[in-house]
Amino acid sequence: MQKVGFFRSVHVKVVLIYVLLILIAMQIMGLYFANKLEATLTDNFEVSISDRLKLVDFSVKEEMIKSHAETDATLEESLKDILNGLSSDDIREIRVIDSHNKILATSDSSGQSIVGQRSADQLVSQTLETSLPNKKIAIDKTTNNRVWIITKPIQSNGKTIGVIYVKSNIESVFEQMATINKILAGGTAIALLITIFLGVFIAKTITKPISDMRRQAQAMAKGNFSRKVKVYGNDEIGQLAVSFNHLTNRLQESQSTTEGERRKLASVLTNMTDGVIATDRKGKIILINTPAQKLLQGEKNELMGRSITEVLGVDDEYTFEDLIHMQDSINLDFSTRDQPYIWRANFSVIQKETGFVNGLITVLHDITEQEKIEMERREFVSNVSHELRTPLTTMRSYLEALAEGAWKDENIAPTFLNVTRTETERMIRLVTDLLQLSRMDSREYELNTDFVDFVKMFDRIINRFEMSKSKNVEFIRELPHTPIYLEIDTDKITQVIDNIISNALKYSPDGGSIHFKLNLSEDEVVVEIKDTGMGIPPKNLDHIFDRFYRVDKARARSMGGTGLGLAISKEMINAHGGRIWAESVEGKGTSVFFTLPNNADEDGEWE
Repeated sequence: MQKVGFFRSVHVKVVLIYVLLILIAMQIMGLYFANKLEATLTDNFEVSISDRLKLVDFSVKEEMIKSHAETDATLEESLKDILNGLSSDDIREIRVIDSHNKILATSDSSGQSIVGQRSADQLVSQTLETSLPNKKIAIDKTTNNRVWIITKPIQSNGKTIGVIYVKSNIESVFEQMATINKILAGGTAIALLITIFLGVFIAKTITKPISDMRRQAQAMAKGNFSRKVKVYGNDEIGQLAVSFNHLTNRLQESQSTTEGERRKLASVLTNMTDGVIATDRKGKIILINTPAQKLLQGEKNELMGRSITEVLGVDDEYTFEDLIHMQDSINLDFSTRDQPYIWRANFSVIQKETGFVNGLITVLHDITEQEKIEMERREFVSNVSHELRTPLTTMRSYLEALAEGAWKDENIAPTFLNVTRTETERMIRLVTDLLQLSRMDSREYELNTDFVDFVKMFDRIINRFEMSKSKNVEFIRELPHTPIYLEIDTDKITQVIDNIISNALKYSPDGGSIHFKLNLSEDEVVVEIKDTGMGIPPKNLDHIFDRFYRVDKARARSMGGTGLGLAISKEMINAHGGRIWAESVEGKGTSVFFTLPNNADEDGEWE
């Protein structure tokens, strides 16, 4: 487990929070105290100046009223004596200005030159205009100290006869505040030091049990469940330690149970014949048996730890959560170009009684043959439905026309009836062929075999087609002159040859030819029937023995074929133990071959 940094530890955070809380509290208290003290000192200073200003106001007013008829020189001298008697450390200067904005006197001994001049102070002008007192705090340009300036009107009989201008030294108040703030800062620093020591002590009481639980969690991660956390008290942290120890015991029991279940599950999965894959709760493979490895064509080490959806190739369609909730099985297509390979996957969730999902079991079952049979069944039903619908549709159309009055027309009615008969015969042939294929599929037929001269039988069948052919097609025979006796079912082999020759005649053009060959080897007879028709494309050649398969569907239906002749021929040849196949060159013709076992000499009867 990664070590916790110093500044990220709970210990440091608790101390910092404790110190910050105290600091913020003291700053709020200090700020409130300083503001209140500054306001109190300022108010006291202003009251003190205002009280002395009242005495000055009375004396100056009396002097100005009494000396109203005297000369200005006498008034200035009187006012100077009054102002000099009121000077102090906190009052820097007092001026008396008459109603014409003329300075009559000043207490500043070094500034007597301004007496008799007009006052340029804006505050004095405002007081003369409004007859109201004004005050402000300004900066003295000579000393850079703060001064408090107040102007008070001198009124007599409701008229303003002058203004008293007072400049007081309020800087002393702010100096006192600075001294007090230094005392508060020192007290705050001492309080913070004490707070830090107390915070460290309090933090240890919280972080020490947590550190013990952290070490226990690390030991549990390594599989050690024997260590217990020390309980330091009965508070919330102590109760947490008790709960942690209880959790340790439960985890130890759960691990033992889980390990036992895992071994059981591994034993069952390993001995199953179907492909089995087990995953953990994240969908990673933790167990795979041999059949599943062969199917997935991978080594166990390569597949372990990989995602189940990726291994099965379904990650584009499903997530692991989808597979957990999958109720139905899904088919997995692992087919190659040469061989179909389809498996069915069934999913089962491994979970506890509480519903917690521990993993997933996937069982793979080979259903290649089932799918192949089902696909052939669907295709067979589709083809039969289509083949029956075509003649039935034609018959219905002609019968409806006859029912609507066409039977009265002597030119049309015979034609319609002939088409109906032809389509009926076509359906009869189709049903007959289907019944025959059904009996072959269910093995409900027996071969009525007998020893016959196959050369003579083959030649007789060729003669029959040659006499009844409707096209100008030449028959060319290459048959042995000596008899070849084979044990066969004459009717079924005759049907095979009839089907092959019928196809050769259908697709051979006028002026073409059909070659008939018969070759004898030690264990079999090879029959070849070759036409000079249009041929079969290579991509279609492997399918001509499939049921209902036609290379040219439109032309085959127009010639009355059912698409089952070669399929029936293949079943009959296979029943005799032979083989049947075709070779073709597109545009030049097709050769159909089939073989029959040469077993006539087994009993020595024909020597």
